[in-house]
Amino acid sequence: MSAQYFSSIAVVLAGVALLSGCAVGPDFHRPTPPAVDGYTAQPLTATSSTADVAGGEEQRFVKGMDIPQQWWALFKSPPLNALIEKSLKANPTIDAAKAALRQARENVSAQVGYYFPFIQGSGSASRAKDSGAISPVTSAGEEPYSLQTAQVSVGFVPDVFGGNRRQVESLTAQADFQRFQLEATYLTLTSNVVAAAIQEASLRSQISATLSIIKIETEMLDQLRRQFTLGYVAGLDVAAQEAALAQVQQTLPTLQKQLAQTRDLLAALAGRFPNEELEETFEFASLSLPEELPVSLPSKLVEQRPDVRAAEEQLHSASAQVGVTVAAMLPSITLSADLGSTASGIGKLFTPGTGFWALAGNLTQPIFQGGTLLHRKRAAEAGLDQAGAQYRITVIAAFQNVADTLHALQSDADALKAAAAFEQAAKRSLDLARRQFELGYVNYLSLLSAQQAYQQAVINLVQAEANRFADTAALFMALGGGWWNRSDVLAEVGK
Repeated sequence: MSAQYFSSIAVVLAGVALLSGCAVGPDFHRPTPPAVDGYTAQPLTATSSTADVAGGEEQRFVKGMDIPQQWWALFKSPPLNALIEKSLKANPTIDAAKAALRQARENVSAQVGYYFPFIQGSGSASRAKDSGAISPVTSAGEEPYSLQTAQVSVGFVPDVFGGNRRQVESLTAQADFQRFQLEATYLTLTSNVVAAAIQEASLRSQISATLSIIKIETEMLDQLRRQFTLGYVAGLDVAAQEAALAQVQQTLPTLQKQLAQTRDLLAALAGRFPNEELEETFEFASLSLPEELPVSLPSKLVEQRPDVRAAEEQLHSASAQVGVTVAAMLPSITLSADLGSTASGIGKLFTPGTGFWALAGNLTQPIFQGGTLLHRKRAAEAGLDQAGAQYRITVIAAFQNVADTLHALQSDADALKAAAAFEQAAKRSLDLARRQFELGYVNYLSLLSAQQAYQQAVINLVQAEANRFADTAALFMALGGGWWNRSDVLAEVGK
């Protein structure tokens, strides 16, 4: 009897499998890349160079150039490479993103389990006495009596209309979303470390320049005081120089505070606490500006940007959810079976005459649920429309990000050249004003004006140098950061 029973089950399951060949709802197709052939209205040209300043190299844009997985190594800075390696190992945001990916993948595996029948075993034991007014429960008429039951139950809900397949599809898309979120976390972390390192180099240069200016101002003040003692200048000139010196000195604590906070940021990015001193320090002398810059093909950008790929998977998940809601409106079939034995004692279980079995099928068709299923379907369709719009927003923002960075790089080169020229001219003007003031050819106001111009020129030059480095790093981030050339992430979390 049991062989016939299991044969019947096999026939039923095979028939159901044949019915489960389709899935309701829309089939997802990857969006077509934007039909554009560039990022800027004007052709890109090599940036101008500025000699004898940090970050003054000419940069060339190379269309279609691939991005290495360790793009920050192009800055040729061993301290930067070392700090990023530490950050990738110790920063908890990476661990959180990896855990989110593992969780999403386990949810997919859990949902896949609904493709298969569930089998469970159970056993029970009871001792009872029934009323004498009814027939005895046991064939022997024992009162009281014991019952021992052992059985196996099998249940199966065939995925006739593909509702479970759509749910697996949706969860798989969510797992892929988490994968690209992990890639985005890597890219954000490495970019933040590079940006903070450049900021530290900039602040150190600004502090060094400020200290040099303070030295110049102090020397000038000492000279004015001697001249005042000899009666060559008025007390007003000395007071003006004292104010000028104090004004420059006032900027130093702010720069030192910013440097300390940047060091705190670097420590946090490396997974450390602020009181744990970092071995790495950064100055412009330890950084090299990459001279060849990649410009990915626009059709490739949507495949390279983790945020665009994540938005695409959100769209995919929303598409599958429409199928889930459609399947919920259609008939569902449930198959169940029980096979077991009941006896008055454990030793009598599975002896002849104690066995039982049952095979049942159930068909359920929603008829009226107050519009709940219809509105859930409409809500899923609205969610699909929202995900589609959000995907387009993300793509447009990605292209804008690349275009803004390319514009910035070309402007940065021109700004650095102008800042270097301004600094050189201001330095010559200051030296000339000092000599003429010492000879009595110009008054103190002319000297003060030259000092202030030089101070501003020095700070402008340092900031222009930092902008070239920062925007170069921003371009690598805007183009996706080369994550597609890395396999270590998936190896760590498991494919």
